[in-house]
Amino acid sequence: METLVTEIAPDIYRLSTYISDADFLFNQFLIVAEEPLLFHCGLRSLFPLVSDAVARVSPVADLRWITFGHVEADECGSLNSWLAAAPRAEVAHGAMGCLVSVNDMADRPPRPLRDGEVLDLGGKRVRRLETPHVPHGWDAGLLFEETTGTLLCGDLFTSVGNAPALTETEIVGPAMATEDVFGATCLTAATAPTMRRLAELRPTTLGLMHGPSYTGDCGRALDDLAAAYEARFVESLNGRRAADS
Repeated sequence: METLVTEIAPDIYRLSTYISDADFLFNQFLIVAEEPLLFHCGLRSLFPLVSDAVARVSPVADLRWITFGHVEADECGSLNSWLAAAPRAEVAHGAMGCLVSVNDMADRPPRPLRDGEVLDLGGKRVRRLETPHVPHGWDAGLLFEETTGTLLCGDLFTSVGNAPALTETEIVGPAMATEDVFGATCLTAATAPTMRRLAELRPTTLGLMHGPSYTGDCGRALDDLAAAYEARFVESLNGRRAADS
């Protein structure tokens, strides 16, 4: 295995490891600024590979912020390894996630972030967007880098297989095919509206955790993803009503 490094937007780097046995990509994102930030820590077993990849771009010890979408092994399994390697680093996560999980998990106290709160990194600005249960996890949230219009969208658009670092090829179809296999996304009344609120940001790049980074019509992709899940939600309601009648 190797971790590949690609600049997907100015000073935003995709760190990508393909695990062939699982036929799955695991991506982290490094934002280089006066206060460098890592989004997704990665699995604990991948820390040597990913930290070496970070070091090719910026010293690991210089990391100031470590954050992730929600509490899950592939998002924060190596959290404390990063804290040990970067003595100035602070964990930043949504307030709910800090309360229920990160306060206990992290070797240093985390910085709770409110919905919409911005971290000024010096040259880059990242905004925490709370997305409870979208795609899953009640502490779920995403990160939007305002100066480049890059949405780091975690498990949204997850697809199996290896993929190029950047693509303009349609990503909703592969995501829904993967959803058919794993059923990983919560279907609630808030699922589609949450995705449509993300579309209103009109991002220019989508940083997928499991798949390629996307540089096509990002707003349209999010709207189409919302429509696909809305159709499934309505179908599930209709199925329940039919069963109850």
